[in-house]
Amino acid sequence: MRKSIVSSLVATALLTTGFTSSVLAHQAGDIIVRVGAVVVAPNESSPVVADVAEFSVDDNTQVGLNFGYMITDNVGIELLAATPFSHDVSLGSLGKIAETKHLPPTLVAQYYFGDANSKLRPYIGAGVNFTNFYDNEFTNDLDGALTDLSMSNSWGLAAQAGIDYQLNDSWLINASVWYAQISTDVKFNLGDAPQKVETDIDPWVYMVSVGYTF
Repeated sequence: MRKSIVSSLVATALLTTGFTSSVLAHQAGDIIVRVGAVVVAPNESSPVVADVAEFSVDDNTQVGLNFGYMITDNVGIELLAATPFSHDVSLGSLGKIAETKHLPPTLVAQYYFGDANSKLRPYIGAGVNFTNFYDNEFTNDLDGALTDLSMSNSWGLAAQAGIDYQLNDSWLINASVWYAQISTDVKFNLGDAPQKVETDIDPWVYMVSVGYTF
């Protein structure tokens, strides 16, 4: 389902380059601010932990913020930010054992299809993601067997596809999907034995928003 959403956005971008109207859309020098709901849906994988199971991380929804700048009528850069995400971490049949929070600012370069007279502006982008994990804590320490949880920060590549629909010269609505490479070293003590589990989170990120062009 997630791949089909990406395919649909990209297909729309390729098929709607000729959709125009009298409304002026993005132009060189424009600053675009978008605010909306953003969902982080982890696609995690990790080695089996203590012969029990892999870690799993649940989805979370927060307020997302996009800040964009149009370098030309078709080329822009954008920073994705959000209020802190909070995730439950589970381990097989043990269920939820921990919680973590993170901030995942992502910077991308974008190409917008169409021209400044296009009311519908599909786009694609690619860039880099930085994820800062913090407030990591065990909620079920298995009677004191699990201690000292930490998760390393992550740098990785990111890709994006989206669509802006211009309501007038200033306001727009937007839908976008992102994919980010996020990998973290999960460290903790199991009894007296230090553990290190390399975990790939690699989330899909979905956002629906309204925007304003300055």
